[in-house]
Amino acid sequence: MTAIRKGYSALLYAMAFIAGATLVWLMVSVILSVMMRNFGLQPFAWLFTSAEYGLFYMTMLGAPWLVREKGHVHIELVTSALSEFPRRIVSRAVALACIAVCIILAWKGAELFLTNIERGDVDTRAYYYPRWLLTVCFPLSFGLMAIEFMRFVFGSELMHTGEAGIHE
Repeated sequence: MTAIRKGYSALLYAMAFIAGATLVWLMVSVILSVMMRNFGLQPFAWLFTSAEYGLFYMTMLGAPWLVREKGHVHIELVTSALSEFPRRIVSRAVALACIAVCIILAWKGAELFLTNIERGDVDTRAYYYPRWLLTVCFPLSFGLMAIEFMRFVFGSELMHTGEAGIHE
């Protein structure tokens, strides 16, 4: 079981690393594009397209790690006003709702992914890009997010601390 946990964590952190590296690429591509325009040159078409894809990959690949680190934006206005027991119930109920949404999105994403493979769909912009390379992120990322939200439902740690505004 320990090997599975380590492998799972390694996958999550690898995806987060790729998301971070993609953010660096986005910065470089924007700077390069602006510099080229300032020198009167036309930026490469693939530069803009890779930035578009990068925004998508960065979001999808980084999201499961953000759930693990409680990095997503959530409002603790209600949970900070609750005592310990009701806060536990509300926090676990919210995490359970997040699991349901992630499972639905992973399922529909898997259907889309399989449809793209079956049809041989291609995204045509600056270059031909197999669409399944984009849609594979849906079942992967939403599936992993569902697992991470399960930690907040069945584990000892809560998603909501009830300490809103205390550390700001």
